[in-house]
Amino acid sequence: MKADIIQEEKKSCRRQVSAMKAAMSDESRMEASVRIMHRIETLPQFCTAEIILAYWSFGGEVHTHDLIRKWAGSKRIMLPSVNGDEMVIKQYEGERRMTAGDLYGIPEPEGTVFTALEKIDLIVVPGIAFDRNRNRMGRGKAYYDRFLTGTNAHKAGICFNFQLFDRIPADSNDVRMDMVITESELIGV
Repeated sequence: MKADIIQEEKKSCRRQVSAMKAAMSDESRMEASVRIMHRIETLPQFCTAEIILAYWSFGGEVHTHDLIRKWAGSKRIMLPSVNGDEMVIKQYEGERRMTAGDLYGIPEPEGTVFTALEKIDLIVVPGIAFDRNRNRMGRGKAYYDRFLTGTNAHKAGICFNFQLFDRIPADSNDVRMDMVITESELIGV
């Protein structure tokens, strides 16, 4: 019964955030994204990282394309790819080597799967919502939750201010972030 209540709360939160994303102008989204990316670039964990797992943003998410393009020459940037029910990691080798993924049509890198997950230093994690306890709520497919349980990399959740709540519904399968970054706050270590 408790699990059903949590799922209903998550659905409600997803609807609320979706409406706020739709109301955000492209200009505001880009301005906020630039501030969030600057916060990431100044993190000690980013500065010392050699291998970073990011994500290729789409659909109103915090814009990550410029960060990926900027740092791909000096750091190994990895991106997720969906393979059935599993999230696998592949190296970003430029936009020409990306194809539309099966899930949501999000561009994914071509090439071989990166399996040395223990070598990833920092993971930049998207989410629908986060809270001040660093809980994360995704799209509901649990790709990131399943993946994140198998890595010790520093996990930085990123979102817009309106996606940060005092509390979001979370259960034992939800993986907590090490930090949450918005355009005006940094929560965690």
